[in-house]
Amino acid sequence: MSGLDKLDFREKALARLVTPEIEQLVASIPKPVGSFGYDAWGYNEARFKVALGFAKLLYDRYFRVTTYGLEHVPAQGRALIIGNHSGQLPMDGVLVAVAMATSPHGPRLARAMIERFFPTVPWLGNFLNAIGAVIGDPVNCVKMLELEEAIIVFPEGVRGSGKPYRKRYQLQRFGNGFMHLAMSTQTPIVPVGIVGCEETMPALANLAPVAKLLGIPYLPVVPSLLPLPARVHLRFGEPMRFAPARNEAEVTQRVEQVKERVKALIDEGLHQRTSIYR
Repeated sequence: MSGLDKLDFREKALARLVTPEIEQLVASIPKPVGSFGYDAWGYNEARFKVALGFAKLLYDRYFRVTTYGLEHVPAQGRALIIGNHSGQLPMDGVLVAVAMATSPHGPRLARAMIERFFPTVPWLGNFLNAIGAVIGDPVNCVKMLELEEAIIVFPEGVRGSGKPYRKRYQLQRFGNGFMHLAMSTQTPIVPVGIVGCEETMPALANLAPVAKLLGIPYLPVVPSLLPLPARVHLRFGEPMRFAPARNEAEVTQRVEQVKERVKALIDEGLHQRTSIYR
């Protein structure tokens, strides 16, 4: 294939991903960028369009996502989207972000807080930054909330994403950090229950000693290296608001309230679905 042929192929591929619908959606999302097309955290509108186009194909055709309660996500202003984490790969965060970016109630760019491990992988850190993700650091989060951003946080962290399949839909411990952020910045919490991602990449075991040698959070034994096409259901709940707490015990109690709400949304999704892969 000649250089011109390669260029033509690339342009055709991009045209299929960055459709007029994607162009319109991204144009309607207020996101100031500098003269070079980047914001302070590395977000790039051109790369985001391509990523959104590809992710929307997965959302619509591969995982066939059904979404409920998007009206509960504020169309503007700060918000913390708090959900359950699963599936080894961060497909849950991607699908929640697509749901918000394509919301009929007002498309939003959701900024996902990611584990510190990801930027250590060559090229991956810059790519994730370019499409809106940021290392899950409290300083980053506060600054974004002050700029009225919507942020996706999975309080289980790797405890949730790396758990074995036998523990599917069993919520692991929620960290308290997101609650401190919500209270200190007066940010509403929007809970989301995610059903289906557990089945996209079920882990039969975790090769923890090997993972430790490689310096990665976990190394799952999975039936497929690619995510399986499970149907995914997203259920967004009504915003939860919390005043400042008197002590850490009260913070923990409030975290449990959010966790219980996420669990209830998961249970609703599990009750409603009639099949996993069809």
